[in-house]
Amino acid sequence: MSDLVKSLEHENLQHRPAAVPLEKLRPGATVRVNFRIVEGRRERVQPFQGVIIRVRPGLAAANITVRRIAAHGVGVERTFPLHSPRLESIEVLRQGHVRRANLYFLRQRTGKATRLRERRRVRGDVVVPSDARDQDK
Repeated sequence: MSDLVKSLEHENLQHRPAAVPLEKLRPGATVRVNFRIVEGRRERVQPFQGVIIRVRPGLAAANITVRRIAAHGVGVERTFPLHSPRLESIEVLRQGHVRRANLYFLRQRTGKATRLRERRRVRGDVVVPSDARDQDK
């Protein structure tokens, strides 16, 4: 790809909405994607909640694939371009602990077997409330 095209893509990405947390989008994360849908002459925002099974990085062509279980146990996957003007926002609900880049193995699993362990961050610094410090004196 030419340097001119790369520079134009990079310039357009500077105006990306802050409602898309690119650094938090990892495989295994449960997200709620609010996407604008056009039906006839009307527009509405449709939420799609599921687990990210694939993240494709890139400049303008970056996208994520989200999988959820719909009615009657049918799996539904949807790919969202991250820099689309129709993308309203992405909320990260929880981070899953996975050891794979692509979670295609979730397609064969059903029921409770599709659950992923939650990633929990432990903070090393403990903040002591101010009134607890006054009682020590």
